Amino acid sequence: MTTPQNPQPKQKKSGFLSNLLINVVLPAVILSRFSGDDALGPVWAVVIALAFPLLFGLWELKRSGKVNFFSVLGIISVLLTGGISLLQLDPAYIAIKEALIPGLIGIIVLVSQYTPYPLVKKLLINPELLDIAKLQQALAEQNNTSLFDQRMARAGYIVAAAFFMSSVLNYLLAKAIVVSQPGTTAYAEELGRMTWLSYPVIVLPSMVMLFGAIIYMFRQIGRLTGRTLDDFILQ
Repeated sequence: MTTPQNPQPKQKKSGFLSNLLINVVLPAVILSRFSGDDALGPVWAVVIALAFPLLFGLWELKRSGKVNFFSVLGIISVLLTGGISLLQLDPAYIAIKEALIPGLIGIIVLVSQYTPYPLVKKLLINPELLDIAKLQQALAEQNNTSLFDQRMARAGYIVAAAFFMSSVLNYLLAKAIVVSQPGTTAYAEELGRMTWLSYPVIVLPSMVMLFGAIIYMFRQIGRLTGRTLDDFILQ
């Protein structure tokens, strides 16, 4: 007689504070405080500052055991910043790169709206949080499946708009701050200042829109199923 094996525990995702520390605080401090010739110097400051989010992103991919689209884009973004900095290209490329990543995500979200697999469903209706099969059954019982898809499409446009707004703000912020030639202390300090300001200027407004879309869909679940959201949350 075989004994049942315990299910493997799910890998915990890194918390918000650890992400903020490794992706924002440490790089910004290194670039702002240690890029002078009497410390690391501008080149090594950029290399070490970017090593933190790069290695953290690779570690997250290895730990999860699967390729995450957004993690890959984050790693590509870090590599592009490093390439522009080390090759000492025109600082205008930083602004283009900063706008490129969220703009690309916005386009993908928008295009996927017209396919059988809208990306917004994975973003807003998390199978690790909600019992999707139970939700679909409840929608079918109320004959609201198609209406739910319409509301999901509406939320998708909000999500795409959030990424497009982030793209524009990223470009304007980088264009206004990063003006010095890569390879100089001034450039490294400007890169650090941009990193500091990215959260209050860009991330927070975008997160407000994304959370708005999530709250909108959670309310639609209640209205279209006739049940409370708690009925679908996985225990």
